[in-house]
Parts: sequence; C-alpha cells; structure tokens
Amino acid sequence: MLSSLIAVLSPWLRNVGAAAALGVVAMAPAAAQQRNPLQTVGETVLDQPAQSYRFERFVIESGEPARRWRVNIGVPTRKASAPAPVLYMLDGNAAAMVFDQALLSDLAAHAAPLLVFIGYDNDLRIDSPARTLDYTAWVDTANDENGTSQSSGGGAEAFLEVIQQQIKPEVERRARVDTKQQALWGHSLGGLFVLSTLYTQPTAFQQYVSASPSLWWSQGAPQGAMEQGFIAHPSPAKVWLMLGGDERSGNRGVRDMSNPRVVAHLRRIAGATPDAAHALSGRLAKVPGVQVTYREFPGLGHGPMLPASLKATLAALYGVADKSAD
Repeated sequence: MLSSLIAVLSPWLRNVGAAAALGVVAMAPAAAQQRNPLQTVGETVLDQPAQSYRFERFVIESGEPARRWRVNIGVPTRKASAPAPVLYMLDGNAAAMVFDQALLSDLAAHAAPLLVFIGYDNDLRIDSPARTLDYTAWVDTANDENGTSQSSGGGAEAFLEVIQQQIKPEVERRARVDTKQQALWGHSLGGLFVLSTLYTQPTAFQQYVSASPSLWWSQGAPQGAMEQGFIAHPSPAKVWLMLGGDERSGNRGVRDMSNPRVVAHLRRIAGATPDAAHALSGRLAKVPGVQVTYREFPGLGHGPMLPASLKATLAALYGVADKSAD
C-alpha cells in the first residue's frame, strides 16, 4: 500500500523540488482539476508492433533535483524522399491514447508527419501536478476546497527551453525533420502553453494549435500583458483555436455543488468568460501576418475536446479524414 502511495506521489514530489530550484511554484491542491487523476494509460499504439509507423522512446532529464520527461517519436516506416513535417503533442501519454493503427495508416498515406508525444516518465494518462508547473507561464494563487490559499505554476519558460534545447535536437538526431513545418498542439493547460509559446517565441513553431486553452488561469492573466506584447510586435504564424460548444455556452453539465473541491474549481475558472477563446481568435485575426482559424465543436465539453481537437488537428494539417466527431 505504501509503495503504491509513493508511486502516485513521487511525480508531485519531484515537481515541488524542481519548482523550488526554478523559483516557481507547484502545489497539488491548486492543480487544474482532473476527474480521474490516477487514470493510467494502458496499451496504446506505442506498445504495438510497427506497421505504418515505428516508435522510439527516450527520456530527458533536467533540473536540480532532476525531472524526467518521456518522449515517444512515431516515424513512418516507408522511407521518405524529403524531410517530414513534425507534430509535437503535449500530454503525450493522453495523446497516444487517441491513435489507432487505422489513423496511423491514413497519416502515412498522406503527409506522413513525424509524431512526437511529450509526456512524463510515468504511466499516468495526465500528470496534473507536473503539467500544471510546465504548461503555465503565470503563477496562479487561489483558495482550495478548504479555503486555504495555494499557489501553483509558472514553469512554462523553463519547459520551453527543455523542448527547444533538448527534445527537438534529439528528435532531429533520430529523424529527418522539416524545420519549416513544425506544429505544436496542446489541450487545456497545454493549450495555454501553446499560446504563451506563440507570444514569447513565435518562431519556435510555424503552426500553433490551442484547444480549449485555460485562459482563466491566474485570474485571466493570459489575456493581459503577454498577449498584448505579441499583438504589438507580432511574428508570422498559423494559429488554430478550438473550443467545445458546451464550453463556450458555459454548460458544464451536472456538478456536485456540495463538493467543496468542485466549488473551488468553478470559482477559479471564473477568471475568464466561457467564450474567451472565441474572443481571442477575433483579436489575433486582426494581427498582420497571423493566420487564425477558429473551430467550435457542437455539444462537446472540456474533457472530450482533447481527442476531438487532436483528430481535427491531424485532418487540418496533414490531410487525413476528419474523425473528430467519433
């Protein structure tokens, strides 16, 4: 029992240590709420025999004390005559669960992109404390379910450096990458990281896909100075903003309002209006050199937007059949 508890808590403990070293904060109670924070990955295409894609894995260790990111690369088995476009996906463990062999075969028959799943070195579908630190450029301070003020986040700059200085070079060592066709996809806090990357290092990627971005983070700070700085001094980029119809309408389904954790979470996400991503698409569409596509998914809430947005991304960027409605 104790060993199981340590296994669950160890990623969070590593994050706390790394946060102290980086001068940022990671606290479990204030992490973005997950319905099942202990859900594991199970078998995915990463574990299956190679067909249209083969998969390689490496682990990046960085920081003091060290933190570990597990990166899986999908490489088309058919030899290409030219460097391949590449899609970097955050929440890599969860992203891998979206793929099956039929989808991989379709990708290989079209643009055949390299697929890079950036996750954490554990078997959790979503590592909430780790991503809360890595995916946020702002420290968020809010009351938890006990009314105690907690702070979390602020590690996006350090994480982007890991991607740029360690993950990308290793990917490019293992496969031929078209560095003029690099895309970044993220959902929720991952979608927020996509935006902060666009705002601070817009040449790091050419295509930015932000799905259901958590614009409420840190009392709506992502809609402030960083966005305005990018608008004032833009760089060319292609941007996709995706949002579930139920998200935009504010329909959050049946919630147990007697649960203090639920109430605390709903209070936090009031930092932005439900349609904030749609409004953002309008602001960015006016920026010279920035091509913006907004897509809304009728009837979908926040959680189902992860697989839907990733499938829609594969269709929009690489020409495969759009299976987002599945």
